[in-house]
Amino acid sequence: MRPLPALAFALVALMLASLTVGAADIRVTDAFRDPQALLVLLESRLPRTLSVVLTGAALSVAGVLIQALVRNRFVGPDTSGTAEGAALGLLAITILWPASPLWLRMIAASLSAMVTTALFLAVIRRLPVREVMLVPIAGLVLSGVLGSVVTFIGWQSDLMQYVGTWLFSGEFSGVISGRYELLWIAGVAAGLAWFSADRFAILGLGDQVATGLGLSTAAVMRLGLAVVSVVTAMVVTTVGMIPFVGLVVPNLVARIMGDNLRASLPVVALAGAVLVLACDLAGRLVIHPYEVPAGTILGVLGAVLFLWLLHRRPPRSKRAHG
Repeated sequence: MRPLPALAFALVALMLASLTVGAADIRVTDAFRDPQALLVLLESRLPRTLSVVLTGAALSVAGVLIQALVRNRFVGPDTSGTAEGAALGLLAITILWPASPLWLRMIAASLSAMVTTALFLAVIRRLPVREVMLVPIAGLVLSGVLGSVVTFIGWQSDLMQYVGTWLFSGEFSGVISGRYELLWIAGVAAGLAWFSADRFAILGLGDQVATGLGLSTAAVMRLGLAVVSVVTAMVVTTVGMIPFVGLVVPNLVARIMGDNLRASLPVVALAGAVLVLACDLAGRLVIHPYEVPAGTILGVLGAVLFLWLLHRRPPRSKRAHG
């Protein structure tokens, strides 16, 4: 079976399972005859399921874009300072204007994430081209420095609970109707990337090749930065950062489908949604009726997959980035 239909079938099955799993024993068919069951489904379980799907799909697409921008497979939104930048923007607007509306917090997080991602791109351009592994190391260092700044400011301003929610929670138990709609913005931003997929694929070949083919590299870079920053900011603001999704999913899909972004982006989005939803379901079932955050499960699983990717040679038929 081809990847796209198989993933679509798996996603539908997992979404139906997600609607039935929770502290209350409710089936989807109960909604037709029980108003209480309908309320639980519409106000809690459906928003949670949609938020998980949007988060996984958007982060996976953002991972593809940032890997194209830096031309390195071992970089993701959570290892390039983007998530910490979004948290820094949220922290700044929370301190300076505690009663700020949600749209202003969204803008502050997006702009701050864009600045820190641009800083990461500026740093790696000074690294030796052949030292591929220096790029993710530089991203981890930048993430650590920014994370330390965010933690210090949060500690001094007694906002550590917010910092922990933005950077370390990665869970969906608090998602209800009215508290996840920002993720639709992330989903739309990730969807827009599909229309420029060919441009990002050309950009991944290098600036000289892209310029020779008539591509405005600066414009494509700005578009990629905007999409990655908005997606990351929306996820951090709503559910906290989910680790490894934007790093391992694009690599796994590329091993199967190669570097044709136009064809692989829908598969990447579906694979990310399936992975995050499966981990969220596992977290709800492992110590039912209590929960393990999806971010915790993804942290363990993602680390294993990342180590496998590091030690396994890429297929010869696929072009290696770097």
